[in-house]
Amino acid sequence: MDMWSKFSKAAVAVSLTAVVALAAGCGGGAKKAAAPASGAGGKITYKLAYALPASHPLGKAADSFIAKVKDKTHGEVTITPYPAGQLYNDKSMNDAIMSGGVDMGLNSVGRWATIIPAMEVFDVPFLFPSYEKVDQAIDGGMGEKLTAELKKKNVRPIIWADYGFVQFGNAKKEIKKPADFAGLKMRGYSELSSETIKALGGSPVTMGAGEVYMAIQRGVIDGQSSGTTAMLERKMFEVTKYLTITNHAYPEFILAMSEKSYAKMSAEQQKAFMEAAKEVQSDLRKNSKNEDLKALAALKEKGMQAYVVPEADLKEWQKATRPVWDIFIKHAGKLGQELIDICTKN
Repeated sequence: MDMWSKFSKAAVAVSLTAVVALAAGCGGGAKKAAAPASGAGGKITYKLAYALPASHPLGKAADSFIAKVKDKTHGEVTITPYPAGQLYNDKSMNDAIMSGGVDMGLNSVGRWATIIPAMEVFDVPFLFPSYEKVDQAIDGGMGEKLTAELKKKNVRPIIWADYGFVQFGNAKKEIKKPADFAGLKMRGYSELSSETIKALGGSPVTMGAGEVYMAIQRGVIDGQSSGTTAMLERKMFEVTKYLTITNHAYPEFILAMSEKSYAKMSAEQQKAFMEAAKEVQSDLRKNSKNEDLKALAALKEKGMQAYVVPEADLKEWQKATRPVWDIFIKHAGKLGQELIDICTKN
């Protein structure tokens, strides 16, 4: 079976248009007041922050969304993008969304996991055998359950943005089996990503995405775990020679929006806004595999030495990282087990 999956991408998008406005505030003993389902509308300008480069496929998807929203609302709703951490980096963005510092942000589920542990499900190693299975799980109940958790934080998911599978890149040596991780300091993009590196025998280091290139260049770390698209856009081929294709995790991104900001739109504007989101989400699902493969080919052309772990050898990797499943369930509790069940059912 091809490591990149035989399945084609499902085009079914998660419809969030019927979600009502959420109760304002969360936690503590604060009194909650119901937010209005829609506002007065009129001319509205939003700010959208993300840490990826604007040239990344998800950055281009953000541009597509912005254009579609402007078109569908006849210019009434405009969105200004702030890519590459210009406004907030991946570590500070989610707090800004919840506090109202920014209207919306595109960030990885790994960053949301510090607030909602169940979001780590996308980083459970070797949970998803194909691109298709990820979207089937989101549409099969996982998206609904995670949306409910975000609602408690007064946040609305607008787009579940397919990022693609993540791999391992490093500057020291070729990695063909878990034992090869010995002695390597590798950047993990989330807590569970770091636990996976640890389970494989490496030493995980957590840092923001924008710090990785310089850290590898200076020898602070030896490598990282990320998608081939991000490796290409961040020019990791300049500082890392070895690439190991494992497809071990699928860190979905979420375009999330403050409920307070969403409620500024009229009902008609909200409908158009979510129609644009649905179209972009569908496009991302169709294209994520091709974007991964295209980036892999480009990285090879740039000089990276790629090793694709044969399917027969994956069992060793799966066995080594299986304890990370237990760590996830410990973090996420009953909900974590429910999500695992959704992802593993036929």
